[in-house]
Amino acid sequence: MNTTNLFTPLTIRSLTLKNRIALSPMQQYSGVDGKPTNWHLVHLGSRAAGGAGLIITECTAVSPEGMNTLADVGLWNTEQVEAWKPIVQFVQQQGAAIAVQLWHSGGKGSHTHPNEGFKPMTVENGGWITKSSSATMMSGVVPAELTVAEIQQIKTDFVEAAKRAVEAGFNTIELHAGHGYLFHQFYSAVINHRTDEYGGSFENRIRFLIETIQAVRAVIPETMPLLVRISAVDYLDTPEAWTLEDSVKLSGILVENGVDFITASGGGFAHVDKSLVYPSYQLPFATAIKEQTGVLTGTVGMITNAQQANDIISQGKADVVVIAREYLRNPHFAINAAKELGVETDIPWQYKRGY
Repeated sequence: MNTTNLFTPLTIRSLTLKNRIALSPMQQYSGVDGKPTNWHLVHLGSRAAGGAGLIITECTAVSPEGMNTLADVGLWNTEQVEAWKPIVQFVQQQGAAIAVQLWHSGGKGSHTHPNEGFKPMTVENGGWITKSSSATMMSGVVPAELTVAEIQQIKTDFVEAAKRAVEAGFNTIELHAGHGYLFHQFYSAVINHRTDEYGGSFENRIRFLIETIQAVRAVIPETMPLLVRISAVDYLDTPEAWTLEDSVKLSGILVENGVDFITASGGGFAHVDKSLVYPSYQLPFATAIKEQTGVLTGTVGMITNAQQANDIISQGKADVVVIAREYLRNPHFAINAAKELGVETDIPWQYKRGY
């Protein structure tokens, strides 16, 4: 295996990943007062011990109003910083890098725990009034439209959370701008019906995301990579729907504003037709963005085995495979993939007897 493969290191600014395998963010709904718990230490730590090059935390809210459920995690206070520190340190001790995925759910927030039905919560039942780019129906609820002053405050919340991420020791930061959450609610005309500087034209609809990226980039170290996850398509057949062409255009602008890596996912406002879901079904999004902008890309979507993952990298279709559900089933995916592909890789000494 002389060409670039799944286990070829990747350098992004000053950060070098030991391989091209990342744990995708997956909400665990196990936080307490926005703080990660021992569950997160074990969940993230075990995948790091299992050989992943990059661990990306679940959606981490920048404010209480940014949560989806009361069991989400956050980075809006000092107590949360302190709770993240031992998790960050353990992951790094296993030779993995760790990113925090900063996020605001916008109009998709205020839900009960999944074990309680994941239903909209009212203010009377402990929920909150959700706000979005526009008063457009989402998740069975019509959110309030954000004022310009509130938009500026949310940008500040992202900046302050980014500072806390640096304090907590994270190697890198990813902004979650996909899956129907707040940034996506602005750049997709499906939801954004504003008529001011944050709505209407393509340039206006991406303004909130771009301004936030500029502000975050300004307060994190120059050596720290900045990652963004987008929904490359809305999976909707309407004139307002966000398209891959829009994503390519957006990605070029993200790069111009200091973004180093883009994960291309999809959807968020509608259920994806099952006929469209197959192994590597979202890979063409990452490939198109990579080829047309030159930015490093991560790909997601039904990546479940070593050969499939290695082919994606060795064929130059993406730079990192970002694996979700398979990592729930197989915490040691990376070590097992190395064995299957005949590649030497580090194994924790505590586990070597198993290999």
